Amino acid sequence: MGTVALAALITVTTAYAVLVLPRMNSPVRRERGWARHPGFWLLVVTALLFVNQVLFTVYVWREWHGDVSRIARYLPAGWFALADPGRFADAFPAPGLLSPTVLRVQAFLELPFVLLAYLTVCRWCGAPVFGRALAARWAVSASYTATFCLIEWSLHNPYTTGDLVLRALSGLLVPIAAGRLAPGPDREPRLVPLVVSLAALGSLVLAVYDTALLYNLAHATAWLPWSAFAIAVLAGARWWAARGPGRAGPAIGAVCACLGWFLLLFFVPALPLRYGLNFGTTAVSLACGAVLVARALWLGWPRELARTLALAVLAGCAGATAGDLLAHGLPEARLLAAAAGFMLAGGAVCAITDRKRRRVTAV
Repeated sequence: MGTVALAALITVTTAYAVLVLPRMNSPVRRERGWARHPGFWLLVVTALLFVNQVLFTVYVWREWHGDVSRIARYLPAGWFALADPGRFADAFPAPGLLSPTVLRVQAFLELPFVLLAYLTVCRWCGAPVFGRALAARWAVSASYTATFCLIEWSLHNPYTTGDLVLRALSGLLVPIAAGRLAPGPDREPRLVPLVVSLAALGSLVLAVYDTALLYNLAHATAWLPWSAFAIAVLAGARWWAARGPGRAGPAIGAVCACLGWFLLLFFVPALPLRYGLNFGTTAVSLACGAVLVARALWLGWPRELARTLALAVLAGCAGATAGDLLAHGLPEARLLAAAAGFMLAGGAVCAITDRKRRRVTAV
């Protein structure tokens, strides 16, 4: 991947996020129903990805005799751990028609998978965050499509040209379809169920990423217990969040506001920032990430709570360190654990501060 192009993309998308997104607002649809929920379409896309993996396995088993070296040699280590399709592969008619399952379907569906997962999170943060995020969908699509295409080009293979066309087509169609999505009930988020939901959904996204997007269907068995646990945690967290807003103090309210702003600001540069950590632009990614955090704090944190902020950041750093040490596996898993640890530890400090403030006020 061209490091200059990636660094430029990170810088431009971060500048757009910092300067343009806070001023962006958009009226959102108020219709209800499963067809307006990004989570429903995320499930649909996920199902399609796994169907593609099964059919890909059949194709490789029948047409390539189980040998993936003809494509694996173009890609990094960690791809193409095939499951055993058993009799299903032997009974499948016309396996030669399944050639599009090799990189083609993934190239088209990767953008909607990532975008819908992020919009689902934004929907949990309330209608204002979701409305701004939805208004930014064209910028997000352009940013992610450009990043995916840079990655495709850096891993040039016989499928690259067709994949670039499919990614460009996806980049045009997905924002159009996403414009029909609608927010949930207009209520303030509750911090703990929100953070728990983020961690649980993030874990499920990582499971899909490893098994379906990297063609490692053989890893599905290893992911199954953790995924079942994450689904149970996510269901419980969403039930907790739906019970209605709690009585949040000023510090917890500020944390929720900053988290909403950060998710919004991070939306556009998220993918280039992530790949910048591994493709030679680590310093640019870290610097731009710090700018996004600072901007989110500026927009969401009351100035009179500066001391609480300092304590929360210190506790959050300790929580992030603990999360990073406890996590293992994919780099994204460590980032997710560190982020969850930061939010929970920092949020705990803010909750204690609010409780002390209420006691003083009561006296």
